Amino acid sequence: MTGHAQAQPDTAPTTMLEDAASAIPGFERGLSQPINILIVLTVLTLAPSIIIMCTSFVRIVIVLGLMRQAIGTQSLPPSQVIIGTALLLTFMIMAPTIDRIYSEAILPYQNGDPAVTSQLDVWNRAKEPIRDFMFAQIEETGNWEGVYTILEYRGFDRSKLTELTYDDIDMLTLVPSYVMSELKTAFLIAFRVYLPFLIIDMVIASLLISMGMLMLPPVLISLPFKLLLFVLVDGWNLVIESLINGFMQPATAGGL
Repeated sequence: MTGHAQAQPDTAPTTMLEDAASAIPGFERGLSQPINILIVLTVLTLAPSIIIMCTSFVRIVIVLGLMRQAIGTQSLPPSQVIIGTALLLTFMIMAPTIDRIYSEAILPYQNGDPAVTSQLDVWNRAKEPIRDFMFAQIEETGNWEGVYTILEYRGFDRSKLTELTYDDIDMLTLVPSYVMSELKTAFLIAFRVYLPFLIIDMVIASLLISMGMLMLPPVLISLPFKLLLFVLVDGWNLVIESLINGFMQPATAGGL
């Protein structure tokens, strides 16, 4: 091969912090090493929670958890299985967004693209696919009231909503609004899942009362029937399919 290999940018976390700090007035010399390490550890601790809040994980894990309660098996499947399933489904649903982040932000930075020369440029490019995904879910569910509530709290005039565009909504407003939207959607889905099992519980309880078997816990009788119903209708496939199809892949964002 001919030519010289391009020098790769230094992506060490402490180096990224030094670059960011040097751009702040009064911190031209950067931060001290202990402060850098403290900030890196703090970011690493909070990053998983922050990332989870911006993905499909919230809706999936809530629906699966409430479905377990509806069936009546309080510890089966175990929480590890539910969380693992939610993570696998999240990775699958978020795959197009992750591919966009890699191709639009990380890859140009690694290749020395002159348009992506700093970690701030990487972040500005990487957040756009995430924003598009969150906006797509809010648009699909129609849960814009959460966005308006956060904007109003931050001083935005509701009379100007017709002039509002996606670009006017920053991450500090979008992330909590998205979480509120996902919580509402998850509970609505869980209610539809819960309803058939609730009917079975009510029917079994009524039968036991009419037969005078007041000392027999209804859950002992209803649990086999609920498990049978869940298996006969292929419940796992129906729930997973509903969750997967419920997420919209983002299109080009424009106005609200």
